[in-house]
Amino acid sequence: MQSLERAFTLLEIMAESGGEASLSQLADSSGLPLPTIHRIIRTLVGDGYVRQLPSRRYALGPRLIGLGDRAAQMLGTWARPHLSRLVDSLGETANLAMLDGDKVVYVAQVPSPHAMRMFTEVGRRVLPHSAGVGKALLSQLEEDEALATVGRTGMPAATDRTITDPEAFAAELRRIRERGYAVDDGEQELGVRCVAVPVEGAPSRVAVSVSGPDRRVTWNFVKRAAPLVQEAARALAADLTQRR
Repeated sequence: MQSLERAFTLLEIMAESGGEASLSQLADSSGLPLPTIHRIIRTLVGDGYVRQLPSRRYALGPRLIGLGDRAAQMLGTWARPHLSRLVDSLGETANLAMLDGDKVVYVAQVPSPHAMRMFTEVGRRVLPHSAGVGKALLSQLEEDEALATVGRTGMPAATDRTITDPEAFAAELRRIRERGYAVDDGEQELGVRCVAVPVEGAPSRVAVSVSGPDRRVTWNFVKRAAPLVQEAARALAADLTQRR
């Protein structure tokens, strides 16, 4: 049991380090002796859960992909009732997204009944700095870690409203932490506005959002929607905690 816990600890350290780490990084972060780490890593490499890079660093392996895909599917299944309630209350598309490495992937969606609605599909991956869900997710990180993430991905402008300056982005993350929700005001796609909230306490970093055309998702809508999305995030967090 102890070896199993240690193996998961090392995998989580790799994930939090962008997917790869050196033995010295693993030792510093875990506090485990190098011989113990080497033995566990050798087993994980043999099973395909970790791979050794030419640089002699270690990275998450391909066998984790299937586990991650299945876990994302289950997460989407558990989130669907909460997303459906948001759509019933607000009439706009509700999404669940998670941080996957340095990018954001949408894992569940309940569409709006309107003919004109958001068409972000499940499985789509986006850069975190330009999406409401991405900003909500990065707001859960320490500022230096969040900035390191967007430093690795770059901050290209998806629209003329996208935040592309690291200092301005750090200030935006501080505002999100203070008010408890993020807003994407045409930063990912012109004419689309989104309200997103991180699901605090979830086993992985996930966020709930409601989005739609800005002519319907007005600023008054945002004020009305934010507490409902926050409540959905709290309910989902409680649901996921019970399923652990």
